[in-house]
Order: sequence, then C-alpha cells, then structure tokens
Amino acid sequence: MQKLIETIVKPLVDFPEEVRVETDENSSRVVYKLFVHPDDRGKVIGKQGRVAKAIRTIVYSAAGSHHKKKTYVDILD
Repeated sequence: MQKLIETIVKPLVDFPEEVRVETDENSSRVVYKLFVHPDDRGKVIGKQGRVAKAIRTIVYSAAGSHHKKKTYVDILD
C-alpha cells in the first residue's frame, strides 16, 4: 500500500525525493502517514481537498480487500 501511495503522489509534487509513507498499525486500524515537502502539501491536498479525497478513495478501496481493518491516510509535512 505504501508503494501505491508513493506512485500516486510522486508525479504530483515538485520534490518527489521527499515523499515518504510510514505505516502505523494496531489491531483495529491502519494509518498511512504521508510526508511531503511543505511547499508540496497544497498540491497533494488540492482545491477543496479533491486530490486528497481521490487518494484516500483509491487507498480505501484497495485496502478494503487487503486489510480487514479501518484504514486512514494522513497528509503531513
């Protein structure tokens, strides 16, 4: 799932070398923490959060069959 997120995000940003995804998992949920350069955060979120929502939709539908847990994507810098 981390590779999927990186594959989606890297073409969108100016600093693809600074894109990093960490996983925080416990018994009931999986949180993917997406770290990007501060200048790229707006590009990843998009106008009115549309890009972030699209990324989350793709990850949730892919993870839904992969994990039997709640899945979240947090965008951080």
